[in-house]
Amino acid sequence: MTAHDYSSYGALTIARAYADGAFSARTLIEATLARIDAYDAQVNAFTEVTRERALAEADALDARRARGDALPPLAGVPFAAKNLFDIEGIATIAGSRVLANAPPAARDATLVARLADHGAILVGALNMDEFAYGFTTENHHAGPCRNPHDLARSSGGSSGGSAAAVAAGFVPVTLGTDTNGSVRVPASLCGVFGVKPTYGRLSRHGTYPFVASLDHMGAFARNVEDLAAIHDALQFADPLDPACAQRAFESANTRHGALRVARLGGYFDEHSNDEAREASHAAADALDASQTVEYPDADAARGAAFLITAAEAGQLHMANLRARYDEREPLSRDRLIAGALLPAAWIVQAQRVRAALRRRVLELFERYDVLIAPATPMVAPHIGDEFMEINGERLAVRANLGLLTQPVSCLGLPVVAAPMRTKSGLPIAVQLIAPPWREDLAFEAARRLEAAHVAFCPPPPFDEALLASGADA
Repeated sequence: MTAHDYSSYGALTIARAYADGAFSARTLIEATLARIDAYDAQVNAFTEVTRERALAEADALDARRARGDALPPLAGVPFAAKNLFDIEGIATIAGSRVLANAPPAARDATLVARLADHGAILVGALNMDEFAYGFTTENHHAGPCRNPHDLARSSGGSSGGSAAAVAAGFVPVTLGTDTNGSVRVPASLCGVFGVKPTYGRLSRHGTYPFVASLDHMGAFARNVEDLAAIHDALQFADPLDPACAQRAFESANTRHGALRVARLGGYFDEHSNDEAREASHAAADALDASQTVEYPDADAARGAAFLITAAEAGQLHMANLRARYDEREPLSRDRLIAGALLPAAWIVQAQRVRAALRRRVLELFERYDVLIAPATPMVAPHIGDEFMEINGERLAVRANLGLLTQPVSCLGLPVVAAPMRTKSGLPIAVQLIAPPWREDLAFEAARRLEAAHVAFCPPPPFDEALLASGADA
């Protein structure tokens, strides 16, 4: 491979080629920046490109290789992060004009620093729904992030820029966050692999919060091997995040024999269209999952997630809503105000429901290792769509793209989103849901779907020939 055809390759393939001397890090980063320059005006995945930093890090890595020093495992791999991760030297705006004049971050977020320590090179910050409250990345300030596979359609959200940047071939891996589905929804709509680990697995230090009791860090990649490697690189018992202070490293690459797999029906079938249901059946067939089971009170779990999200986020943002209401994103500001006014008794009850449902769902994992469900009710809607129709029911798009992810988020379970192809040609993903702290089981199920060519990331859609000029160093 050359540096100019990197966009269709995974992170570990790039790292191995770089270690073998196939190209310089500077050449690779210049090709990355050229691709972003050429195509991101169409996609709008990036809110900031860290050009000078990326080239400086590339030169430092090339010098290290020239000296014969040992290279870290992700040496030379370009990556980008959702713009709620602190990046040293630039303001963390979390998709909002309210933070546009905030002072630059003094240091990188823990997970950004972890990838840099492993040799990866940061090339920018990525578009998102304002303050992560949304499922479409139709950002009122930065503009909508467009789906690389159909630029008229949504990339999903709130980590829409993170999924779109991988789908477009700008970078092989990105960082995102998932509170109610913000990794799994865009992974599904953009056709990339995504992971939402167990609550508390990855450090949140240096990220702008949304809902403290539901916020998960996550990642996107073009294949399972890369996603597992990134997940392992990010693990760290971080005393600066109380939820992540105690857990020891556990590799996602544990190999398993037989997996006990079941497909979730009931609620998940009722809230999926034909394409989403067909994807879950195809995944079940490939994994020899003959049983269909019910997720206990999934609608109640979703309701609890809604209440907890609205209340915690509303309280977090109330001060700047009062002071700067007109500058806030119109799609979310009134929902935040309403959330701040919810009675405390409702939130207490939502937490009780959450705890009771967690116990009931964990009983399922006494019989099964992995549960399969669609990640979104349908393929990507068009940008600007207000409503979608699911099984004859007309539903608001922005509130309901997370119909199938919120019941799982509420309980903090680990999930790998595995992309599949539909008859329409657009991607959709299945959720591979595992017991707490058993990401390895979800990864193994994803590996098997990928090996069977049931799950895969479509190739980047842009014309690489336009960029293939110059000799590799």
